[in-house]
Amino acid sequence: MELHRPRPLSHPTKPQASAHLAPPVCRTPMAPTPWHGLSLLGWLFRREPGPIDVDGPARGAGRRRRLVLLALSLAPAIYATYLMSGLLPQEASSVPAKALLAVFAILSCWLAAGFWTAMMGFVVMLRGGDRHLISRAAARSGPLPDAARTAVVMPICNEDVKRVFAGLRATIESVARAGGLAHFDFFILSDSSDPDACVGELDAWNALREALNDQLAADVKLFYRRRERRVKRKSGNIDDFCRRWGALYRYMVVLDADSVMSGECLSTLVRLMEARPDAGIIQTAPRAVGRETLHARIQQFANQVYGPLFTAGLHYWQLGESHYWGHNAIIRLEPFMKHCVLAPLPGRGALAGEILSHDFVEAALMRRAGYGVWIAYDLPGSYEEMPSNLVEEVGRDRRWCQGNLMNARLMFARGMHPVHRTVFLTGALAYVSAPLWAGFLALSTWLLVTNAKADPAYFVIPNQLFPLWPSWNPEDALALFAAVASMLFVPKLLAAWVAGARDARAFGGPLRLAASVVLEFLVSALLAPIRMLFHTQFVLAALAGWAIQWKSPKRGDASTSFREAVDRHGWQTLVGMAWVGVVAWQAPGFLPWIAPVAVGLLLAVPLSTLMSRTSLGIAARAAGLFVTPDETAPAPEVAATGNYAGAARPQPRFADAVLDPDLFRVVMQAARRRTPMAAVLRQQRIERALLSGPDTLPAAERRLLLGDAEALAALHRAVRSAPVHPGWTMRGAQSRATIHTMTRHPGTRRRPLATLVRG
Repeated sequence: MELHRPRPLSHPTKPQASAHLAPPVCRTPMAPTPWHGLSLLGWLFRREPGPIDVDGPARGAGRRRRLVLLALSLAPAIYATYLMSGLLPQEASSVPAKALLAVFAILSCWLAAGFWTAMMGFVVMLRGGDRHLISRAAARSGPLPDAARTAVVMPICNEDVKRVFAGLRATIESVARAGGLAHFDFFILSDSSDPDACVGELDAWNALREALNDQLAADVKLFYRRRERRVKRKSGNIDDFCRRWGALYRYMVVLDADSVMSGECLSTLVRLMEARPDAGIIQTAPRAVGRETLHARIQQFANQVYGPLFTAGLHYWQLGESHYWGHNAIIRLEPFMKHCVLAPLPGRGALAGEILSHDFVEAALMRRAGYGVWIAYDLPGSYEEMPSNLVEEVGRDRRWCQGNLMNARLMFARGMHPVHRTVFLTGALAYVSAPLWAGFLALSTWLLVTNAKADPAYFVIPNQLFPLWPSWNPEDALALFAAVASMLFVPKLLAAWVAGARDARAFGGPLRLAASVVLEFLVSALLAPIRMLFHTQFVLAALAGWAIQWKSPKRGDASTSFREAVDRHGWQTLVGMAWVGVVAWQAPGFLPWIAPVAVGLLLAVPLSTLMSRTSLGIAARAAGLFVTPDETAPAPEVAATGNYAGAARPQPRFADAVLDPDLFRVVMQAARRRTPMAAVLRQQRIERALLSGPDTLPAAERRLLLGDAEALAALHRAVRSAPVHPGWTMRGAQSRATIHTMTRHPGTRRRPLATLVRG
């Protein structure tokens, strides 16, 4: 279903076009190709030419920088593995010991790569930015070109309606203040299956359109569409938009359900695209805002303190072959529609079929087509929200884990740029590193137990003349521990120093900033083993072929009950207790060495419960801890989002769509006029609705009624004349009518609804 404007949209450089038509879209073959014996280094760094020269100087600099990163990552990993081999018992030359060293080498290289990424981000920020930064391509002022028509699309699926439309309203008002309203059209692309959510979206869309038109005294181009065939999830929703209306726009900005962007940010993205015809995607670095639980506040603090450093470092190594995170980014539509439509991965099992993490793949395909993918990490005015508790966070990670493991199959696809091959690899390693770490701990414990009470072997080499005395080098062990801790903590320390040097008061002052960094590091250390076991579970489940349900995450500040925490973390606590028990029984002297990991597992349940509390988050804010600049001096868009979400009227339900005359009118505009259905079947469906009532009627039945204008009109007449079930009363309609009257601006007349355009 679509709600659109009465006349077809027009493209300034093209004749009038119908919304029914769109140019043909090429399906990109995504089947991975065989690896024909190339060396790993040559495979990762071989050149893949494209039709467009994407910033020649930056391309040459990128190759040199990545070779340096490879050397910087390998050198400390090799040395750390050498130190680790000296700490093992002399007789521990078995397969477990060799496996332990191999896993340690991989983890050390992974850790070193992250460390040097942060270090180069630190250097870049000290120097005032990278000379190849995409945001230096154009000025951030001046009118937008008339030809730069841009669609701002927000795909949603069973989301919190109040929050979605509050953020969208704040974004549109900011665009109006920036003077760019004539260049942007806004689309709400719904995949919602919950009938109550569908009714709420239609009601909120109509109310927002009325409010904006009255407030701004302009015809705000705000459109709503709900798909009836929901295929390929979010990427399919975007594909559907591109097929129907993509030819009418030069650019598309994709928002997430919790995204907010300023008008200046959106206008600057368009100017950058106009200044760089070789840019296909420009991704902003969203700042986390809007949550009050302790867990979310810590994540928001980490995002705003450490995020700029790591993102600057990521840009330093990647340049025009960067990430795309699926939202808060601008896309050049013509190459996107031509080259970035995704076909399913071949095969069977959980790692085949529809691509789940579509954003990384779309970025790789855009670069394969010869267009650059950039991160404008210094561009302000881009915001998003974080999961409010640990349970929601790991639920999101499970979806990302399976998506990244699927993407790893595309490392061998033809024509991919070496950097994006590496992106697929590192995306998988972000989760595969968890079972590697778990395996490292298991192997370490196995070697510890098997050698704790074994008699030392003095002659381990054939024909050995002199005994080999057992030795223990605590200096090497401490040096290795200090090196690992430094690679984890030093980047955060430097990021905090940069943030404090810029504006320490925005983070609560120097002392509170320092205290927040220390506390965040301790909390992260406690949560790391919990996340490790979750990610290990997710990786094993994906490899075993266990399918998952790809649901939208919960929005808002939701707490975790103690029972839910026990259900989700109880097994992790049992693992921690068993591990500590074995080490205490066989080698109690090593308990201090496992304490940094074991404590987090033992405290998993209370940690998850307490950190999900909003009261603790508010208390931390009152104490000046984990304060961010968006709290001390909130951006107008962020403040407006909170205000609109808090003042939103109650969300209607399916019954209101039938009983409330105003809402019924809105829903009827979105329903199909002629649904191919037998009259007997339609009458049976109406009778079931009358007899069972709106609350007990199955969701599928309610959704079908919402899409059938004839059945909905008949149900509306029936319940108003003689309601059969007590659930069909006028109380809901009367309360809704009162709300409509109270929220409508006085002295204004109701505007006509947009006409329905069938696609």
